[in-house]
Amino acid sequence: MTNEGFFSLRGQVAVVTGGGQGIGEGIAARLSLAGARVAVLDMNAASAREVAGHVKGVGVECDVSSAASVQHAIDEVKRQFGAIQILVNNAGVTGRTVPMWELEESELDQVYAVNLKGVFLMCRAVVPMMMAQGYGRILNVASIAGKEGNPTLLPYSATKAGVIALTKSLAKEVVGKGDITVNAISPAVVRTKILDGVAKETIQYMVSKIPMGRTGTVEEIAALVHFLVSKESSFTTGQCYDISGGRATY
Repeated sequence: MTNEGFFSLRGQVAVVTGGGQGIGEGIAARLSLAGARVAVLDMNAASAREVAGHVKGVGVECDVSSAASVQHAIDEVKRQFGAIQILVNNAGVTGRTVPMWELEESELDQVYAVNLKGVFLMCRAVVPMMMAQGYGRILNVASIAGKEGNPTLLPYSATKAGVIALTKSLAKEVVGKGDITVNAISPAVVRTKILDGVAKETIQYMVSKIPMGRTGTVEEIAALVHFLVSKESSFTTGQCYDISGGRATY
């Protein structure tokens, strides 16, 4: 291999959920530059198509909390691009930033449905294909909140902790079924549009916990994802990589 081939994704098909904006958009762009054909999945069909146009991929409307919607999206990706080698589960919602005792049951259900159930449904739809071809890379976007728990973000923190555990469990289940790895990342707060719906006090709390004293960037997140979904990342599975400006303590 020449250095030009390092971390190349040429000839591979990558699916990025929540790819219509923010971190997902940045990941889609990075994987496309590395040579992958990228399917951008998002609840907002217009956003998915717009980002897909920028990365010369395909935009597909998808509600990751719905098994039917997930299967339809995966079938459409296979129809247009063929078998899938890379899955990035990035779609997520924060929910309201209020104390637990002010939350409604339905609000917890909504965050769970996207953040945790959505990861399960996407993995369930893609893993059999990866086992059949003997190769696959799955990357789940968790959060430092899933390790430490952020006050006023209980549903978000709890579901991201679930994503980390799901990652570790699934990674062990697919061992021996081909070159298939399953990893997660846990970013600290990253400046994206999702912060528009988060209370200023909560954002200040999160930044105050970061030794580097700043939010992360979409480009920094995308670079780590790129490595973890590459062929070079072949002896790394069941791990959760912190990208937190020094915040993480374990």
